[in-house]
Amino acid sequence: MGKYVITKRANGEFQFNLKADNGQVILASEGYSAKSSCENGIESVKKNSTDDARYEKKTSSNGKYFFSLKATNGQIIGSSEMYESQSGRDNGIESVKKNGPDGTVDDQTV
Repeated sequence: MGKYVITKRANGEFQFNLKADNGQVILASEGYSAKSSCENGIESVKKNSTDDARYEKKTSSNGKYFFSLKATNGQIIGSSEMYESQSGRDNGIESVKKNGPDGTVDDQTV
């Protein structure tokens, strides 16, 4: 089972990373000014991560592949790392779909 890790950035914003069983980050959030907003972002990932329609597959300007997970309102909840191949990106999406719904929360800000 995956794990959501909440941390605080140097600028005071909160963020979360969804990590797979092997500890690798598979989805990273934006920065949130309030911890409650960060926690709402995690709930949104849990709710939206199983829906194929919520994933936007992209290619960066340097030819690497990545994806974003969007909420029902179209706002980006989190983005992936850069992958060398489309299959790597697609495996990343599958990992978020597997680990996202039931991930535990590890709050490292307390």
